[in-house]
Amino acid sequence: MIPIAKPFLGEAEANAAHAAVLSGWVSQGPQVAAFEADFAALVGAPHAVAVSNCTTALHLACQALGVGPGDEVITVSHSFIASGNAIRQCGAMPVFVDIEADGYNIDPEAVAQAITPRSKAILCVHQIGMPCDLTALLAIARAHDLPLIEDAACAIGSEIRVDGQWGKIGAPHGDIACFSFHPRKVITTGEGGMLTTRNAEYDAKFRLWRQHGMSISDTARHAAASVVFESYIERGYNYRMTDIQASVGRVQLGRLDEIVRRRREIAALYGEMLSGIEGLSTPVEPDWARSNWQSYAVRLDSAIDQRALMQGLLDRDVTTRRGIMCMHLEPAQADVELRHSLKRSEEARDHAVLLPLYVQMSDGEVGIVADRLRDEMAKARRGARPAKPRREPVAVPAASMHTASDAVAMREPG
Repeated sequence: MIPIAKPFLGEAEANAAHAAVLSGWVSQGPQVAAFEADFAALVGAPHAVAVSNCTTALHLACQALGVGPGDEVITVSHSFIASGNAIRQCGAMPVFVDIEADGYNIDPEAVAQAITPRSKAILCVHQIGMPCDLTALLAIARAHDLPLIEDAACAIGSEIRVDGQWGKIGAPHGDIACFSFHPRKVITTGEGGMLTTRNAEYDAKFRLWRQHGMSISDTARHAAASVVFESYIERGYNYRMTDIQASVGRVQLGRLDEIVRRRREIAALYGEMLSGIEGLSTPVEPDWARSNWQSYAVRLDSAIDQRALMQGLLDRDVTTRRGIMCMHLEPAQADVELRHSLKRSEEARDHAVLLPLYVQMSDGEVGIVADRLRDEMAKARRGARPAKPRREPVAVPAASMHTASDAVAMREPG
């Protein structure tokens, strides 16, 4: 069986975790601080704060920007549900807009059209590792004095050219960037997340809130030469990362260049081997972006039965996943009032297939996947069926979007 993904972990990570366990400090401590410093240096960010996962990172990012009840955050439905959940956790509502025509990222033109007096922030998602068009998004955000959060859960190691300069995702180019270290991501700590920002006030808030709003950290208290009593000056959360996780993350971060290089090699192989297959298109990387290829998504013609194709591959020992979810189609987000067309998002979910991609994957295994996909595409074309109708947006009068009384309930796919 060729799996969809595998974490790239070895003896070095095991030894680092072993050392952290034996150190006697296993919760948030010196390894977390070192991991934050390493991460900030790698992406070029003044501040980096480690947390328990990317969902908690997104929650803290929204909270730091003052997102709250009555506010709206413009984002995509075409993302993992955590993006929407974080907005809802602040009491605000997401406003879903569509993705671009030639990829899986938020459409800047759709963002501009969705801005109303209730808009509090823009949350873009660097989907499956491909950077968003930050040049366009930053121009829109600045023109309307809106902060920009980058959901960079999948994008560690990806790069983008902004204002003629190449930089890593996470610098950040917007106000705050949020990363995930889940096992499906390019590097992993098992679970874990990171926030990066240029704003020292946000950094201080993240550090306060992730540890219950404690005025003095436990590391500072333990290092004090005299007795110190902490206080709890704000309501906070238990969003801490452990030193065990951070020790693994530091090793993974040191291997990032190797990991991304191999992922790019595999993506290039797929591009060569899958070219010319009727009814299938491969992803496009803009000349201003360098993806880490966290996932490799191919697009099927609308007449191809996505599920049947995936089942055919699974029956032949090739694991795949369907296109990225649409939050507005999930029961948890069924109360979302749709204001804008999400046609492209739905088509991407229903006609994209993610192929296996992981560092340990051999060129031969890439060839096996390509050959079997080619075979299954031929079978699918012979049994092609029309696509199902999609859910249409509800027209919302412009006036109602400008008043505090228009309650827009949104749902977040998880």
